Amino acid sequence: MLNITKKKFLTIYSCYFDSYQRLFSCSKLLSGYSYKIKSTSNLADNKRYETLSTPVHHHHHPYKIRSNVNNNPTNSLHRQFRTNDIKRMILKDEFDPLSLHNNNNNISIVKEAKGVKNLEKNDLLRLINDFYRRDDIKKLANEQGLDLHLFKNVYVSFRKFLIQSTVLPVDFHTVLNDIISGAGHVTDMFPYFLQHAQQMFPHLTCMEDLKKISDLRNPANWYPDARALKRRIIFHAGPTNSGKTYHALQRFIHSESGIYCGPLKLLASEVFYKTNAAGTKCDLVTGEERRFGDSEGKSANHVACTVEMSNLNTIYDVAVIDEIQMIRDPQRGWAWTRALLGLQAKEIHLCGEISTRELIEELMITTDDEFEIREYKRLTKLNYLDGAVETFDNVKPGDCFVCFNKNDIFHVSRELERRGHEVAVIYGSLPPGTKLLQAQRFNDPNDLCKIMVATDAIGMGLNLSIKRVIFYSLAKPQLNEQGEKEKNNVTTSQALQIAGRAGRFASAFPDGEVTTFRHDDSPVLKDIIHRQVETIKRAGLHPTAEQIEMFAYYLPKHSLSSLMDTFIKLSQLDNNLYFMCNIENMKFLADIIEHVPLSIRVRYLFSCAPINKNTTFVCAMFLKVRICYMGKIDSIL
Repeated sequence: MLNITKKKFLTIYSCYFDSYQRLFSCSKLLSGYSYKIKSTSNLADNKRYETLSTPVHHHHHPYKIRSNVNNNPTNSLHRQFRTNDIKRMILKDEFDPLSLHNNNNNISIVKEAKGVKNLEKNDLLRLINDFYRRDDIKKLANEQGLDLHLFKNVYVSFRKFLIQSTVLPVDFHTVLNDIISGAGHVTDMFPYFLQHAQQMFPHLTCMEDLKKISDLRNPANWYPDARALKRRIIFHAGPTNSGKTYHALQRFIHSESGIYCGPLKLLASEVFYKTNAAGTKCDLVTGEERRFGDSEGKSANHVACTVEMSNLNTIYDVAVIDEIQMIRDPQRGWAWTRALLGLQAKEIHLCGEISTRELIEELMITTDDEFEIREYKRLTKLNYLDGAVETFDNVKPGDCFVCFNKNDIFHVSRELERRGHEVAVIYGSLPPGTKLLQAQRFNDPNDLCKIMVATDAIGMGLNLSIKRVIFYSLAKPQLNEQGEKEKNNVTTSQALQIAGRAGRFASAFPDGEVTTFRHDDSPVLKDIIHRQVETIKRAGLHPTAEQIEMFAYYLPKHSLSSLMDTFIKLSQLDNNLYFMCNIENMKFLADIIEHVPLSIRVRYLFSCAPINKNTTFVCAMFLKVRICYMGKIDSIL
């Protein structure tokens, strides 16, 4: 039990509730306001003045701080930030025309200077509807960057502006009169329609520049320093427990300088300890911490890091990019693409599945790098058992239960502990140090802990002395291309990665076994592993901080999430080689800290934090940290 005084508890609660209130205020502002254009006309000099008012809250979108169910503010906050609640239009800088106080059904609704014919409401409605239906107008709009979605939004606003305005500029009033009387053509309205569109969507005024910035068809050109080097790419391809990563790390350890890029903090920590134990000083850099291999705190020539933290500005002799097949990941794939294209290393070792080979070869053609492949075979036997475990009484030393959610992990752990077993537990949100200690306990032949319960994280290169892998379930929650979570059976690639952790060369269990906990899952698993592994065809991309900064230069009034939306909308990809990674989580975090005054680059970096948006307390602390960064408060507690 933690020894927390009453005063300390109240301080923690106060910080949390203050963060909750800020999150609620941010949500309300983001979800419930619009801007209004105030227009007046000066008939003497025919000038139109437009001002942007302060945000106007919609009263038909009430937000209650507390839940109607149990008065729990956390539930209310969680509901506000659900994915479906934060979906917005492609661009959110839309303006509503100023509402009129005397907007009745009088025949004459728009008046101008004395002697000029009044415009009738029915004529205007007929005119604007005809304008909207014309294909030539839509073609003109498309040439100016207005697709059908934006065209419709502008039309609705423009129509409302015409109908509700009591006065119009003289030149526009004259054009409308000419069209209605037959002296003009309906297309004569287009310049005024376009002007209205540009007020709604400022990006239309600098469309060509923005398109150049968001051109992602050749991302290799983003890294001129890497292109200036003649790099040698060596792909170590093979299944788990084949020695491919071992050979790459040996080259890393014995080089003059190097960088290891791994998918997990735990893997980076493992390489950090191994490299220092081998006599080569190595630093550790992850999103959570930085540790020095040198006791005096001096930077070493070698660094082990998570792939997102890879430094592209330093020249290394050797780089290792582990689990290269993650380049296809819908959320994180961009980090592997960035490292592969941008690392300044004379020699880059890639470790991963053979299914990535064709894609890597294609990418290396765009970078003009030398490419070499080394294929490996599994060093020990792996046997897929016919029978399932079915009961926790049938466990044996060296067993590892693989679960795909925390509830299953806790359930399996409790059942095993009830039967007197010491259990090591590894799952994603555990601190890296705790994970390492759990792995060390399980690997130690003198420790009483002989059973492990873990998530599929063990499939990513962790060295564990596992005799038998037991799939507690085959259903794994995954994000689809729309960023929505759905449950499907593990893929062939995932199943092989996890199953391959059974058996380890030069350990107490050289040969491995694989089975399921439930009898019904056994034939399903065998069917999955015998399918052909799907070839990886495309690599993930993500807008860089520099690109977003350039967008912000042209669109200074846009929020970061709006800049991201605009970037994605205008971006052009080589769809044969690349796809755009999902950025919904980044936009969510950007919206949370929108009210905190930060530079666009700092805001971008903070929004890249690997935070689960469904964890309300963590999001509240995320906001607190950003406020601390600004020096608004001295500390969180």
